[in-house]
Amino acid sequence: MLLYLKRAIKDIRQNSFLNVVTIITIALSILIVSAFALFFINTNDIVNAWKEGVRIMVYLKGESAASEGPKLQQIIKGLQGVSDVRFIPKDEGFKNLKEQLSHQASLLENLKQNPLPDAFEIRLTPESQNWKDVEKLALQLQNLPEIDEVEYGQAWLGRFTYIFNLFRLAGYALGALFFMAAVFFVANTIRLVLYSRREEVEIMRLVGAEDRFIKTPFYIEGIIQGAFGGIAGLVACLILFVIVSSNVQPALSAGLFKIRFLPTKMVLAMVMTSMLVGWLGCFVSLKQFFR
Repeated sequence: MLLYLKRAIKDIRQNSFLNVVTIITIALSILIVSAFALFFINTNDIVNAWKEGVRIMVYLKGESAASEGPKLQQIIKGLQGVSDVRFIPKDEGFKNLKEQLSHQASLLENLKQNPLPDAFEIRLTPESQNWKDVEKLALQLQNLPEIDEVEYGQAWLGRFTYIFNLFRLAGYALGALFFMAAVFFVANTIRLVLYSRREEVEIMRLVGAEDRFIKTPFYIEGIIQGAFGGIAGLVACLILFVIVSSNVQPALSAGLFKIRFLPTKMVLAMVMTSMLVGWLGCFVSLKQFFR
């Protein structure tokens, strides 16, 4: 095995330019794929954080709360997926609004009466904190005659989910594209090395060398290219992550959400995948050469 490794390293040194180009190609592929993975992981954390504090606000018609409030509260509490229901009188709601707009108090100075309706704040059970169940519950609430409006962030959440799914699809497509491109570059590098050594390979075959003896150093070369490319791409991704997170993190609410790097298992999986790319490119090239 040591002999195969020495031959592989010798080939890499003799064809350093081609190998560097291949390693850079693999590194760029891993960098782009890992950047998309970072986006998905942190976006998913944001969605999960939203789910933990998900709530539905229900606004009542006119003076419904005065007569129908307690009865309506029991009806809502009986709906599937509801964990807790809290009544918020319009006076309390207006007081909370003033506190939230304390720095823009002038906006409320000219109001002659409270414009807010009575409302219910509804919290959901953990198993119902998903987009489909929230929509279903909101529809049930909207059909109640005493309820005027149901608010759960449906506008921004719907757009956010659509954009997130679009990026996910683009990530899969780009991942597949760069995987094939990296395999192509590795295959061509190994093919050029083979053609530069074709006379040596032919002599080894004539003297009875097994195909395994000839091929193994090239497989090792492809795996080394993949490993170096994968590690270089992840290091570049880490550097970009540190630069971006140092600028973005202070802008986020203190302690509410923290940007994180790729998990260790995913990092190892990406390195293994880049090594597989190197091996696969070598396999394709050797198969064509020995045909």
